[in-house]
Amino acid sequence: MSVDNITSPETPYALINFKPLTGHPEQQAITAIIIENGRISAIGTAEDVVRDYQTIDLNGLMLSPGFIDLQINGCGGVLFNDDISINTLDIMHAANLRSGCTTFLPTLITSSDEDMRQAVSVVREYKTMHPDRVPGIHLEGPYLNLERKGIHDINYIREPSPSMIDFFCENADVITMITLAPEMCPAGTIERLSQAGIVVSIGHTNATCEQAKAAEKAGARFATHLHNAMSPLGSREPGVIGAIFDSEVLGAGIIADGHHLAWENLRIAHRLMQDRLILVTDASTPAGTDMETFQFAGQTIYHKDGKCFNVDGTLAGSALTMIEGVANSIREGIAPDDVIRMATVNAARAIHVENEMGSIAVGQFANIAIFDDSFTLRGTVSGGELKLSK
Repeated sequence: MSVDNITSPETPYALINFKPLTGHPEQQAITAIIIENGRISAIGTAEDVVRDYQTIDLNGLMLSPGFIDLQINGCGGVLFNDDISINTLDIMHAANLRSGCTTFLPTLITSSDEDMRQAVSVVREYKTMHPDRVPGIHLEGPYLNLERKGIHDINYIREPSPSMIDFFCENADVITMITLAPEMCPAGTIERLSQAGIVVSIGHTNATCEQAKAAEKAGARFATHLHNAMSPLGSREPGVIGAIFDSEVLGAGIIADGHHLAWENLRIAHRLMQDRLILVTDASTPAGTDMETFQFAGQTIYHKDGKCFNVDGTLAGSALTMIEGVANSIREGIAPDDVIRMATVNAARAIHVENEMGSIAVGQFANIAIFDDSFTLRGTVSGGELKLSK
């Protein structure tokens, strides 16, 4: 997306002449959005709210809340595990904006205690600077089941230590989500993390349905990349999938790239879970680029036809972008408003930031995606800064 028009967040302005696709059908009558000081200050009809503001005519383009990605390892040629730094997060944010993603949880996969501590420190600093971009970090591992490890480095998979659980709880304002295999963790682990305010996500697990339900009872509220790296649904042993489908509270991320699951499973999951289902990318280094190989978890990974895999064929994240996940889901039969909810308000609710982002609402961060009828991104508003292409 080449940028032809940039409006500073310090300049109050109004967006007009757009088609709202906000995930809230009752908002179809909105024809103007006022943005001031990085937040939405008013919504309504142009006649009612524009007044003396500078107006930006979107010429009939579609508009939605900015997409929120709860699981993203890297993109734009960088990987958070490889370079745990502010610069990496800046590059990821810039790449995300090209796909309408304005908010993300930088995801650190299985690594050392030292790297986890460094990642939390870096994300704390970045969140302070840019709360509209990064509400926290997602730690995916290292407390996983070796039988469902996927691409994660076997040398770092382990049981949690009391000192690291203490560290997580002490930094729960920055550690938004932790993915773990409940059957591999000592009793009381999930209770402590969830009571501290961290979203515990079941993932890379071979748990039985009974064990997954026990994890939910202990406070787990999410599942990582549904259908991938978890015990499947069986007729006599429902597994983690069965526990998720049978739950009324467990949310789940799902990767709509056509490689991580069949499209039928996307539709089935949405039909059963509705607003508990959230689009994620699980993106790695090549997302948003034309890179053909890269390093991930100490292995050479190949990127071909949108698929990321090692020499054995094991999936290694994805090259998916949020706008592609949205377009794929709509193309495969899920209603547009439902898909937008999966990419915005459902994600915000899953991590308890729905009062700050995820909707077009007064007081929320001015994070907006702008695209045409073919779901080609045409612009974003990120923290009030408008970038628009012609």
